[in-house]
Amino acid sequence: MADPIATFRGVTYRYPGGDVPSLRSVDLDVEPGLTLVAGGSGGGKSTLLRLMNGLVPQFQGGRISGSGSVAGLDTFRVPIPRLAQEVGLVFQDVETQSVYGTVEREVAFGLENAAMPRAQMHDRVEEALAHLAIGHLRGRRLTTLSGGERQRVQLAAALALRPRIVALDEPTSQLDPDGAAAVLAACRSLAGGGRAVVVAEHRLETLLPAADRLLLVEGGRVRPTTREADEALRAPATTARPRRFYADAETAWEVHDVAAGPAGVAVLDGVSLAGGDGEVVALVGPNGSGKTTLLRTLAGLLQPLSGTVRRPEGRTAYLPQNPGALLHLPTARAEVELTIRRSGSTESPESMLEAFGLAALADRYPRDLSSGERQRAALAATLAGSPALVLLDEPTRGMDVAARRSLAAAVHSLADRGAAVVVATHDSDLVAELADRTIALRDGCATELPDAEPALAGVSR
Repeated sequence: MADPIATFRGVTYRYPGGDVPSLRSVDLDVEPGLTLVAGGSGGGKSTLLRLMNGLVPQFQGGRISGSGSVAGLDTFRVPIPRLAQEVGLVFQDVETQSVYGTVEREVAFGLENAAMPRAQMHDRVEEALAHLAIGHLRGRRLTTLSGGERQRVQLAAALALRPRIVALDEPTSQLDPDGAAAVLAACRSLAGGGRAVVVAEHRLETLLPAADRLLLVEGGRVRPTTREADEALRAPATTARPRRFYADAETAWEVHDVAAGPAGVAVLDGVSLAGGDGEVVALVGPNGSGKTTLLRTLAGLLQPLSGTVRRPEGRTAYLPQNPGALLHLPTARAEVELTIRRSGSTESPESMLEAFGLAALADRYPRDLSSGERQRAALAATLAGSPALVLLDEPTRGMDVAARRSLAAAVHSLADRGAAVVVATHDSDLVAELADRTIALRDGCATELPDAEPALAGVSR
């Protein structure tokens, strides 16, 4: 057995103001190979990854006991920039990790901080982009990329430093099948080359067969488990239901001959689509195919370059890929109350908080929640107040099985009350559970898919 690259002994950690420890008595050796970290939202997976490169406790603050080392460096005391050369960490919220405006500069950022010679830096950037099959994005501005493309850029930035440990938090949550395959190939290559790859994921199906070991993190405790154990972690979050038909439904929303894209560059070209009251439409397709562009255009946040857009009367609810962009009030309850008050609804905020399993977290500051919990808080705030049009961009990002079932139930309830719903997703289970129709976007065009063909359009499990 190879010597561990990182070792943690008796680590207990509590965030500033935290009521309970986020990590409890953690004893862990991180060895070369692929380690998969599973467990429910809020259990401590992200905290464990942040422990590896010193963000916990050095950046986050709080109280910590025990000991930790990576490549012989004390993770409690060695400065984070030095630890970052040994541990490359890619966050769930990649939007918060960007520094430069263009892909090439972003991938080179860590190398610049390490004062690497320019010629060597160029080779490292080329190698990292090729590793993830995103060389074609080299000159693009980050603001023009899809969420999945940005995930791969941040992973390339981590790989360029050739760290001993690569720690990835939900790396496939926004990726199409090609992107997920590229990430899996990179993980296998790195693990095979003697490095440690630690991946926290809710979607285990793709990575589990390649994993050398599986850790379960629950309630801050870390324990090894096996592929055969904890079968519920791999259970589909949803089950397919019979499709409903809307031959007589009133048209709720429509885009006609629309061209649209960020910064005046058309991603969609001549797209015409419509949806009915009470109908759930799923948008699928490769990263960068225009799913987010279509949702933002429908929401009125992006003006079409040409063509017309019609929305129903009443409130349009829009969930962006980055839920943190919505959350700015002191508590999760206050976020839901604001939506209800603005919509004039009489519903109780508690009912929506309970629907998403947030009753115990209602008085927490949303930005102190885990990524999965923050996603649920954003959904509760978005879906409250009986919206007429619901637009959801990768809504299962960071969600465990129970949270995904809560989302499906909430969408079913809204559709049954007549709301029109449009969901952009790579999650095939969610498509099977929710969609009355599936629209594939590719090369600027939109095509309706037969029920049996979601996988052909960039939908993965």
